Amino acid sequence: MVTKKKPRILIVTSEVTYLPELMTTISSTLTAKAGGLADVSAALINALFNQGADVHVALPDYRSIFNGRLAPYLKKEQNRIRRVTSDDRVHLAEDCAFFYLNSVYSDYGGENTKLSLAFQREVMNNFIPRVDPDLIHCNDWMTGLIPALAKSLEIPCLFTVHNIHTYKTTLDIIEDRGIDAASFWNYLYYDYPPASYKDAKQNFPVNLLVSGVFAADYVNVVSPTFLQEIVDGRHRFIDDHLRRELTHKRDTGCAAGILNAPDPTWDPEKDDTLVCTYNSKTFSEAKKKNKLAMQKALGLIEDAEAPLFFWPSRLDPHQKGCKLLSDILYQVISKYWEKKLEVVFVANGEYQSIFKEIVRFHDLGRQIAVCNFSENLERLGYAASDFMLMPSVFEPCGLPQMTAAIYGSLPVVHDTGGIHDTISHLDTENNTGNGFVFKFCDSVGLFWAIDQAMAFYALKPEQKNPQIRRIMKESKERFNHENCAREYINVYEKMLHRSVI
Repeated sequence: MVTKKKPRILIVTSEVTYLPELMTTISSTLTAKAGGLADVSAALINALFNQGADVHVALPDYRSIFNGRLAPYLKKEQNRIRRVTSDDRVHLAEDCAFFYLNSVYSDYGGENTKLSLAFQREVMNNFIPRVDPDLIHCNDWMTGLIPALAKSLEIPCLFTVHNIHTYKTTLDIIEDRGIDAASFWNYLYYDYPPASYKDAKQNFPVNLLVSGVFAADYVNVVSPTFLQEIVDGRHRFIDDHLRRELTHKRDTGCAAGILNAPDPTWDPEKDDTLVCTYNSKTFSEAKKKNKLAMQKALGLIEDAEAPLFFWPSRLDPHQKGCKLLSDILYQVISKYWEKKLEVVFVANGEYQSIFKEIVRFHDLGRQIAVCNFSENLERLGYAASDFMLMPSVFEPCGLPQMTAAIYGSLPVVHDTGGIHDTISHLDTENNTGNGFVFKFCDSVGLFWAIDQAMAFYALKPEQKNPQIRRIMKESKERFNHENCAREYINVYEKMLHRSVI
């Protein structure tokens, strides 16, 4: 940091995977994760802290989650964090609403609203006055009221939309939870604008996610193309209120798309769960060893030369394009029967039973494996496979396509959202591209992309190995948390009108 006064940044998030060791005595034990938000929060906090920024983080005090990760002799350290001193950087919001949760979110929608309001009450009433931040960075609907308070206090606020889900509640309920909304109620977003504060209290629900977008000074979603798709009305499931507010922010130069990145532990050179670790120079023989190990473990044909396709995304037909593959899976296996083409699914979800039935009906158990999710098996899948299947109907960001490229498993993908921003069609003659991309979201397009992948697989090693080597190297340099954090820091600089670094 070279500025005379380091901007003090308060990051408000309901999830985080890790914190810098020096931020608190028990930073390594504070882990609460439900999705990509946790990884991005961790990366950003870590990057800011390591660069000398005056960064603070606000989290719910998930006592059961945190205690579950502590050895008994560390419980004294857990208690110490509850006696927060003035120079502590980690602020845990205390409320019985989340003390005894075993996961970040409840299975019941109404309970999640209570969690959100309890968390935001502590941030608004205690942490913001204590920290006195120059900038507040809020994440998702769980923090959707805070930008309105920040606006009333004239504190710049960035709001990040990781997920498009939201909840609605009334001012009556908000205030009943200990949040005094009278000073910022007019900065909140209501599906139908109230005429007065009194009118708003009972009759006009507050949309928590859209309130965050509406009141924040700057907004970002998790990929540039997904932002454009929202603005263009490409996805019917996007709430019209959210689309309009994001369009307004984009049109006024106050919105951007910032890609997430895989956790740094997803690195084939350092991944100790693999049978054989490797890098862009040593991948060829190492991937074969991992492939043989996976084939043996899953009862597949054991042949290091058999092309292996890997599916790591949840088997959700609404988003992940499962039906596209189920419609052609038998035809794909039949066409490349002599090549012994294999497909491995490591994922839970609605379509798992359908793929299992295809395997049973056609007796394909030696070439197709359908497995429940396991992180170790997922890691081995990336390392063992030649190609990764991701025919998503839509994809706000997506991490599997980035992780696969890092592991040298070339993505076979539909051109949408964050996939468009990260994967381009491979052109071996010009040494460009990093996967096989189909434009039209149907089974014909997916089959075409698989054919393209198989044509690449048929090339001689001296033709295809340099391409895989290039893709692995470029992907590791591009898809990382340092680059992700740099983009956020650039937004901070823009918002603060000064140099942060």
